[in-house]
Amino acid sequence: MKKFIRTYLPFSKAGLQSSMAYRANFIFFMLGEIFKCFVMFFVWKAVFNSSNGETFMGFTMENMIVYVFISFLTGYLSFSDGAFALGEEIVDGSVTMRLIKPCSFDMCFLFQELGNKVMNYSIMFFPIVLGVEIYRFVATGGVCFNIWYFLLFFVSLQLAYLINFYFNVCYGFLAFFLTNLWGTNLIKNVIVNFLSGATIPLAFMPDALRIVLTYLPFASLSYTPVMIYMEVYTGWEILFSMVLQVFWLAFFVVVSKLLWKSAMKHLCLQGG
Repeated sequence: MKKFIRTYLPFSKAGLQSSMAYRANFIFFMLGEIFKCFVMFFVWKAVFNSSNGETFMGFTMENMIVYVFISFLTGYLSFSDGAFALGEEIVDGSVTMRLIKPCSFDMCFLFQELGNKVMNYSIMFFPIVLGVEIYRFVATGGVCFNIWYFLLFFVSLQLAYLINFYFNVCYGFLAFFLTNLWGTNLIKNVIVNFLSGATIPLAFMPDALRIVLTYLPFASLSYTPVMIYMEVYTGWEILFSMVLQVFWLAFFVVVSKLLWKSAMKHLCLQGG
């Protein structure tokens, strides 16, 4: 374990230093994500204002506000740009430097991103959770925060990130075959956001489609952690959804290893 930490900790430090060195890029990306969150807030506010009742598809306006901000937080903290980073390194040829290092290819990317996540958590996590809980207290007149659901949400959020990371690693390996993933990566992100419930809650979908999407890995990226935080999932639902997250994590880890072996047979660098 000590050898493992000594090997990969420098990558985390590099990721953290990169966030601190390119502060303007980090800040503007964060502000852009926050802006998108408030756009979604005003869109759903308009939807509820135009509806005839106090609820819409089983959601109150208070529920929807909590969903929008916690979904934003979950999506922001579970975000992984491994596919884009891998594609760029293949295009410019710098991936060769990773290949000659005596360490795991995916672990290098993972620990580098974890260093970046330290900055994300320190700036975004507690302020947004605190703001949501203050809003819930004002809206309901009582304390809604539940420490056990919060801890389960936190664990589910980490699983969501790992699933997203390995899913993107699997997708990124396509760059060994397609060379450039920039355009397809944009399409992939839109589709994943829709299927994960980040754009529209899966509860709003037709029953048959909702059931199918619940079993697919995309729900584990956003919808599952949010439902746990909002205490919509309880008891066996929480256990089932988190076991499903573990299953999809193991699935993508295995697939990434298989794709890695296949990709090495099609390696064709365009630079470096």
